[in-house]
Amino acid sequence: MLTTMIKLWSGAALSLVLTACATLPADALPFGESFTAATPEDVHPVWQNITGGIDAAAFTIESPRLEAWALRIDLTHPAVEIAVNAGNAHSGVVSSLKVDSFLHKYDCFAALNGGPFAPVSAREGELRLISGIFIADYTPVAPPAPRYDALVFYRNGRGAVVRQRDLVQNTANIRHAIGGFFTVLAGGTVSAAPERTARHPRSAAGLSAGGKTLYLLAIDGRRRGSKGATEFETGLILSALGAVDGINLDGGGSTALAVRRKNGTAVIVNKPSHGLLRKGSRAVATCIGIRIVPGQ
Repeated sequence: MLTTMIKLWSGAALSLVLTACATLPADALPFGESFTAATPEDVHPVWQNITGGIDAAAFTIESPRLEAWALRIDLTHPAVEIAVNAGNAHSGVVSSLKVDSFLHKYDCFAALNGGPFAPVSAREGELRLISGIFIADYTPVAPPAPRYDALVFYRNGRGAVVRQRDLVQNTANIRHAIGGFFTVLAGGTVSAAPERTARHPRSAAGLSAGGKTLYLLAIDGRRRGSKGATEFETGLILSALGAVDGINLDGGGSTALAVRRKNGTAVIVNKPSHGLLRKGSRAVATCIGIRIVPGQ
């Protein structure tokens, strides 16, 4: 009798799950179907266009076990515009906000967390001290950290990964700059040191030759389904996506990639490790946003 009841309960539970999945709104998963690759080198992205100028790909890697989400952005598309959050000139500080909050506040279609900062919490509206260069709409907010690198966007709309020490006195043509950590991909070759084996959630950005295509990447970590990537593996994945240059941004509990659904709401597509340990995602200092200009 007990065995029969368990079978009936299991069947009903399975039916409920399947029914719930079947009735999810079509825009609940903005990235579409996920694909699987054996290793980071074997990633062959299946891109899905989710709006003009932006393609998306979600994928898992079997060895090491990773789950990742990527965006490919055509910086030459007339409707695409890069956005960053505002800050007080030369103050070195900004008001904290979560990535999905940034997406709504700055009217973006997609957004990724940016560079390192302190202190760490989930509370929005607190002051965050930026670690490394930050330029917002030609306004310098935080100075360079010479040992690290940066993601920059020039007046002509193209992007580049550059050394922050080269930006101490040369920022005239830079519209936006977000300091990160180290370059992981340079000229098509993975530049991260293989001996650096620490695994963490990763946020990274890559660029095509000529800086006309931007790649944004979020890799989950610190959970059973995704153990986190090394810097070397992050470079391999950026290369497989199509980038020739790439930079490791702030990761760990800060890693969060948000996309706007068709109904206008924002969804964080990955599972931020800050949220796994505490309530809610992390409130970060800087974000990179992709805005879609209407009528273009």
